Amino acid sequence: MRPQGTIFVALPHLGPILVWLLTRRTSGWYDSPKKPPWCPPHKVLMAGWITIYFVIGYASYLVWKDLGGGFGRPLVLPLGLYAVQLAISWTVLILFFVARTHGLALLHLLLLYGLVVSTALIWHPVNKLAAVLLLPYLAWLTVTASIAYRLWRDSLCPSQQAQPSGEKSD
Repeated sequence: MRPQGTIFVALPHLGPILVWLLTRRTSGWYDSPKKPPWCPPHKVLMAGWITIYFVIGYASYLVWKDLGGGFGRPLVLPLGLYAVQLAISWTVLILFFVARTHGLALLHLLLLYGLVVSTALIWHPVNKLAAVLLLPYLAWLTVTASIAYRLWRDSLCPSQQAQPSGEKSD
């Protein structure tokens, strides 16, 4: 891998680093709302995002390399679309963990899902491996969107929240 590959792999991590800096003092909020029982702990959720960012960073490097490197015209659409979806992805982290607006985070996740699918379709003719490396990202977005949906729904309809066993809802 060329030295530029390190930049491509590191660049996506700017978002999680920013979120970590903003939530260091308030990260305990994530443990307090009622979440689905399959919802991973905060650290696991962040580790999932970080892993995904390594994978998509490497995939973007593959596309960049296969299109000749540099900053020429052939890179505008494939890497421009990637840059947009990366910015939306960082926005999702901020909406979810910093602003705690799960409804807005869900809308951004749905937009992000479409952008990642579009990116994979555009990357496929350039580098098939890069396109395939976006599939775990789509799976992770599905998990994250389901968590955001559940938290958003439960904030709107508290009576829909799961009750501990043995208690009845009025």
